[in-house]
Amino acid sequence: MTMVPTPPGREFFTRGAETMSRVLGQAQALADVANRQATALMPRLRPATPPPLPPDPLALLRDAADYALDATQRGLLFWDTMRRAGNAFTEHEAAGCPPVLVFDWQMELDGRNLPRPCNYALVRITPPAGMPRTDTALRPFVIIDPRAGHGAGIGGFKSDSQVGVALRRGHPVYFVIFFRDPEPGQTVLDITAAETAFLRRVHELHPGAPKPVVIGNCQGGWAVMMLAASQPELCGALVLNGAPLSYWAGERGRNPMRYLGGLAGGSWPAALLADLGHGKFDGANLVLNFESLSPANTWFKKYYSLFQKADTEAERFLEFERWWGGYFLMNREEIRWIVENLFIGDRFARGEISAGGGATFNMRAVRCPVVVFASAGDNITPPGQALRWIADVYRDEQEIKALGQTIVYLMHDEIGHLGIFVSGAVALKEHTEIAETLALIDSVAPGLYEMLITREPGGNAWSVELKERSMADIRARSGEAKNEAFPAVAKISALNQSIYDLAVAPVVRQVATEQGAELQRQLHPLRLRRTLVSDRNPLMAPVAPLAEMARQHRRPARKGNPFLAWEAMWAGAVEQGFDTWRDWRDAWTEIAFHGVYGWLAALGMAGGETPEEVPATAALADAPEVRQALARIEAGGYAEAVVRMMILLAQARGGVRRSRLARSNALLRTEEPFAGMTDSARQALIREQTVIASMAPAEALAALPKLLPDAAGRRRAIAAVEDVAGPEEELGEAAQAMLAQLRNALRLAPAEVVPFHAAAVPHGL
Repeated sequence: MTMVPTPPGREFFTRGAETMSRVLGQAQALADVANRQATALMPRLRPATPPPLPPDPLALLRDAADYALDATQRGLLFWDTMRRAGNAFTEHEAAGCPPVLVFDWQMELDGRNLPRPCNYALVRITPPAGMPRTDTALRPFVIIDPRAGHGAGIGGFKSDSQVGVALRRGHPVYFVIFFRDPEPGQTVLDITAAETAFLRRVHELHPGAPKPVVIGNCQGGWAVMMLAASQPELCGALVLNGAPLSYWAGERGRNPMRYLGGLAGGSWPAALLADLGHGKFDGANLVLNFESLSPANTWFKKYYSLFQKADTEAERFLEFERWWGGYFLMNREEIRWIVENLFIGDRFARGEISAGGGATFNMRAVRCPVVVFASAGDNITPPGQALRWIADVYRDEQEIKALGQTIVYLMHDEIGHLGIFVSGAVALKEHTEIAETLALIDSVAPGLYEMLITREPGGNAWSVELKERSMADIRARSGEAKNEAFPAVAKISALNQSIYDLAVAPVVRQVATEQGAELQRQLHPLRLRRTLVSDRNPLMAPVAPLAEMARQHRRPARKGNPFLAWEAMWAGAVEQGFDTWRDWRDAWTEIAFHGVYGWLAALGMAGGETPEEVPATAALADAPEVRQALARIEAGGYAEAVVRMMILLAQARGGVRRSRLARSNALLRTEEPFAGMTDSARQALIREQTVIASMAPAEALAALPKLLPDAAGRRRAIAAVEDVAGPEEELGEAAQAMLAQLRNALRLAPAEVVPFHAAAVPHGL
């Protein structure tokens, strides 16, 4: 055979063409960023209409005097509340920053005494008076709070909270707390090992109950996923609230926080701060980053709101400050692991995080149902970061079904990040409905769903529906994710970190002392903001008696006082100024990020963009789980037939209402032969029939007569399915057509010509 040599220069021109393509793509991306940020860079004015002046000059003088007295009294009440907040902060710090749970608790397992010690512990919540006694046969709830600068307790911060919702339903509730100071040498993997021990203890305490629900709030969400990926047999269901699992995902023109690591040069600043802290990273630095996202609220709005409503706002302000003002520490190894693996590397969704011993954490290993709660108003964990991992881990929704996985996501339209955890309204609606649905989650067929919560007509009750969704819906919610600039950040970060470790870290560690680190922590602006207004400051001594005098002689200005309106106009202008500065800062941050790392990636720093994988239906059909299920398409009897028909009906409708899910759950737990099955056997049956109905719907329908050979069994099976489905007129056209097909297949009704694909394929998805 004659070998034809490669023409000289072909490889050069090929690489040049690839580079040029990336350069053009980057120019287009940068133009898109600038276009989206154009509105932020344009001057924005919100002219306000000043109130009319009173025609009587004496009336204006009286209003001025009344306003001056009112503002002075409000100022005294404001500073007294600030003083109380400062005192609460110093007392909380002196007590070691205990959890801010409003519920009593008892220690179950202290992680500091485990073979791999860490500063985590498992506590059991004691139901307060007025709540039902705990039913040990019910599924336990285990709540893991974020350790992202603050302390533990936000999940049980109020009576109307995640803890309160579970307690009111009679569930045993456990909380994973943590202490301010980490154990020497503790790592993130030590924490995962401790949480594994905590779940084993819960299993020991409730041997007859279903597997526990594990709730992860924010940073606790990826900790929960690591736990479920490494120990899938311990978790019954997962709830991820505002949990960032895909850090690179987001929408251009929004979500600026994901760019900060790149503009800082990678992970080395976190390592430097930890070294200056004598091996400990101050969580107040993370909180300062969160606060910088909304400078108007951080530096003005929340304080003006307290001043404006000084008579009524104090307790709410103090309640929130009690949690927001507690700052915790991390070891150097912990913060580096988090920044390098998650913030910068985004390695979790790609299955690249080491679990030790040569293994990695793989989200595909999670087998329990997962509920994801995200909000469009969350600027700390935007929807893309909360949801994109689904599209990164699974090729399409069919693969989710084939693997027997159930994923439900719930979107809020406007609530902010903290509102997901602390809002009483969210607890009474979203968290309550999630808890109600979790009681039925084992009866949900595998697949990808969106939970839709709507108010029932003419009442205060909520109606819940699980609507089937596709991976295209997830990508639409996630925004930009495939961006070659972020891999470039990871490479630059690794280079900068190596330089820091070799040239800078040894010097810093030699000069850093524990005394200097503690002084540095006490002088942090977030701590100073509170200690300077506490009773430690002698200048605050007159505030308390003057505030008490103001309360006794309180004279609020009348509502129509024009000076109150002018005050509100001034406050609005200040807030607008902060917002304008924030928008300019965020715009230039995004432009600079793409201008630096986008061009580095275009020139080959990231190794080129990885093309998005196209789902391979043939490969999915060859998966062992699918082949095993399809081999049993004609195997089984009444149980297999009923479950298969219910799944076909749900697929035709494109989802399932919770009322039907409740009827399905009752059938599967009270009627034979289902009642005699174990929970795992029922779940295996549902998973197998879901694969069959999804991968081969026509064959699944045609095989029903072989599963139900006699007429009596067929009548009993279709009656059970009809009872679960409810009134036929409420099913919709596709589900009605499928129900007719089921009857025809079982020869229980006159033949009706209905195209199968019209009945089997959900509409509007």
